[in-house]
Amino acid sequence: MNWKPKKMKASVRAKVERPFRYIKQVFGYRKVRYCGLVKDNSRLHLLAAFSNQLMSEKYLLA
Repeated sequence: MNWKPKKMKASVRAKVERPFRYIKQVFGYRKVRYCGLVKDNSRLHLLAAFSNQLMSEKYLLA
């Protein structure tokens, strides 16, 4: 029964990869630029909010 932890790990990874794909492809956030921890953190939160908004648009229009 070694497959169960791998399956749980894969299901979590699948849920997380889609928002990060939006952040990388749509907004062009490919490299981490060190501008200070506060600026980097706020930029990542802002991009995550925008990607959530883009992903939820298709559910709201249905």
